[in-house]
Amino acid sequence: MARNEQLIRQHKILQILERVRYGKTLLELQSDIIEELGISSLHTRTLRRDLEALQAAGIDLDVHDMQRGKVWKLGPRAKTATKISFSATELIALSMGRQLMHPLAGTPFWRGIETFWNKVNEQIPDSVLTHYKKFDKTLRVLGVPTKSYKKQQGIIKTINRSIQEHRVVEITYQSPGAAPKTRKIEPYTVALFQSSIYIIAAACEVEDPDQRIRKWKLDRFTKATGLDEWFKPPADLDLDEYIGKSMSMFFGKKKKNMKNFRVRVDAKAAQWIIEDPLHADQSIKEYNDGSIEVLVPASSPMEIIPRVLSMGASAQIVAPKSARDMASNIVKQMSELYDE
Repeated sequence: MARNEQLIRQHKILQILERVRYGKTLLELQSDIIEELGISSLHTRTLRRDLEALQAAGIDLDVHDMQRGKVWKLGPRAKTATKISFSATELIALSMGRQLMHPLAGTPFWRGIETFWNKVNEQIPDSVLTHYKKFDKTLRVLGVPTKSYKKQQGIIKTINRSIQEHRVVEITYQSPGAAPKTRKIEPYTVALFQSSIYIIAAACEVEDPDQRIRKWKLDRFTKATGLDEWFKPPADLDLDEYIGKSMSMFFGKKKKNMKNFRVRVDAKAAQWIIEDPLHADQSIKEYNDGSIEVLVPASSPMEIIPRVLSMGASAQIVAPKSARDMASNIVKQMSELYDE
């Protein structure tokens, strides 16, 4: 049997025993694991070996004679593996979850994760830690390039403090191909999107409430200074609604700014869209030839166009016409570039 299957069973044993006070018999555990893992069978000898492996790893797990038979129970050290009262499965989740946070390397957020994890390592026996590390090998986080924000540590600290204090921040911001500009912003929150950090903030010089709030990429900050000026966040500002289920960092202030984009995808590429949706709220219309038409809500055509172009001749924007024309112009420019 594959090694990861054994780890999955052992993890499930810990989950089951953590949520019961009086433990489980071997047969009760067998029944629960078969049901929760959706497997057809599990021999009690295999289950007993899993329990003994957990004991050998140093986890506080023992068998007790009770009226209903021999019962396996977690001891107090298993449910409080550290001074901060983390259970065994919570430590496994923490160990594996650190991989998802690698894009924050070089930021105060990542330092907090690392120092906390180091404290955890100091509190648990080496044998238990080794057992947890085996679970790391069952998960690989790919497609999220790690980059360092070490140079922006001071900027992030200033932004975080200003968010909490509602303090205006003066920044030096350099967009690609443009000269650096000094701006004043009202920072509301920090967002992590596809390995990049963005600051959601209002541009102080913009008066139109529908245009003030923007996303600012941290990579483009060269300086940030908290000023002795304060702001009051808009009473109707709902950041969850503002960011919503965006498929990129293009988003509008209100749902009313969202538009529906229709994308026709041929039969060859239809499965790609089913496996990897363009948007969480997309709807699909199927045709007899196997092609599909996808209705995608978005606040900017640039949320849609790059994804459509990445499918080459297998996809095209049908509507609105303005987005179709924009994509057409991009294709023409690309064609001219390659003709040269």
